[in-house]
Amino acid sequence: MSKYSELEVMGVRVEMPSNQPIVLLKEVDGDRYLPIWVGAVEATAIAFAHQEMKSIRPMTHELLSTVISTLDADLVSVHLTELVDGVFYSNLNFSTTRGEAIVSARPSDSIALALRAGVPIFATEELLVEAGIAIPDQEEDEVEKFREFLDHINPEDFLS
Repeated sequence: MSKYSELEVMGVRVEMPSNQPIVLLKEVDGDRYLPIWVGAVEATAIAFAHQEMKSIRPMTHELLSTVISTLDADLVSVHLTELVDGVFYSNLNFSTTRGEAIVSARPSDSIALALRAGVPIFATEELLVEAGIAIPDQEEDEVEKFREFLDHINPEDFLS
């Protein structure tokens, strides 16, 4: 079984010059960051949830959260599991009246739901080793290097 580390959402950024949105997660008990490229609609959904903004009518993730609770299920956690050919994978972990259930989902959808449900987000150690970027908190120049990295990186850079 894989070891998991809890992550927190730091925010949504836009990678320049391509204007590609990135969700930036940080290891809660560590110094690694995990950038995940997402679509513009998903970035908006994550940013709304992260900033606790409410829309006039339910957005898709708000609707799904309502459906989940109406069906007597609880989203317990989200697990970011792997990176395959430049594509991130995740699982939604539910507790239901029939037992536990795991549903595969896009990380962007998983993160948006996790923020709305207030549940933890985890990543496998393997994923953090492969795609995480270590930045010690006490090293301010390293943080600046990371910002520069985000300004110049492309999703294709994660394809090997």
